[in-house]
Amino acid sequence: MNNSTADVGRAFGTFSLDSRLPGATQRGFAAFRREWEAQLGDRFRMPAFSPASTGDFRVKSRGAKARDVAVINVHGVSAVHAAGYSHCVEDLVRMHVVRQGTLTLGEIRDRDEDTVPAGQFLLRPFKLAPRYDTARHTTVDFFFLPSATLMPLLKKGFINGPADTAEMRLLLAHTDMLHTTVADLGPAGVHAARNVLVELVKAVALRQFDDTEPLLMPALTQAARDLADSRLTDADLSGAVLARELNVSVRTLQRAFAATGEPAAAYIRRRRLEEACLALTASSRPPALSELAAHWQFADSSHFIRAFKKHYGQTPTDYTRSIREAEPA
Repeated sequence: MNNSTADVGRAFGTFSLDSRLPGATQRGFAAFRREWEAQLGDRFRMPAFSPASTGDFRVKSRGAKARDVAVINVHGVSAVHAAGYSHCVEDLVRMHVVRQGTLTLGEIRDRDEDTVPAGQFLLRPFKLAPRYDTARHTTVDFFFLPSATLMPLLKKGFINGPADTAEMRLLLAHTDMLHTTVADLGPAGVHAARNVLVELVKAVALRQFDDTEPLLMPALTQAARDLADSRLTDADLSGAVLARELNVSVRTLQRAFAATGEPAAAYIRRRRLEEACLALTASSRPPALSELAAHWQFADSSHFIRAFKKHYGQTPTDYTRSIREAEPA
């Protein structure tokens, strides 16, 4: 899928599918299995899902492979049970990041289980592919990672903790970029993306990352953007706030954004204007300009109008009128 050459095809794989629509569950599991096997290969084997899971397979999923690492994100409307398999040729450590819901997992031949609730992660090796159960409406990132690099960190046999740390924000931002960009990378880019992912997993385990490492700057920028997008209505949102939340200096964050050509403050203002623009055209009765200005943290309607005109080339009123006139009668 999206593989341009045989060599790059072995280095990366990517898929995305959604079987949550009515009537798509049976076809959805078949497509999921087909894409997993084709894109992730034999090294990252798919576990054996229970008949109940395959018969009601309502999930949105995406997967990405970069050489010897892989990440699969699954959001399940239905509950999922996977029994693992009885032998394991993979030399892997697994990390599970639960964004929503609950994940329970354990060794296939062991009665001991670990439960990972929403907002937590678990990093540990498995001698065999783990059996696992997810509750309904659970979202999990499954990481397959090289054990040679990560086993020295697992002195207790596992590491767990919160999934809202600065290090985890960077890791998940990089993971999202990997899903969307890996198919467009050349061999050197795939290798670099793989190395960054491993370094960020190590950073999560150690609760610190090297903020002087240039390879981590794209992940830092994306994590800052994601954080800003979630707080656009906050009055105190700024580059300094983002830097504090991501546990880096303001100067480090400025350097990261400098590579994009758009400073953090400019990004925040642009996104606020974009959201205000959507609100203007989302209904036949848009909010008053004073309401939009207050909601998106502009000093007053005059400041909002000037910023809007500078960005879109029209005042909000003229923009709304032009959109309405362009709509089919």
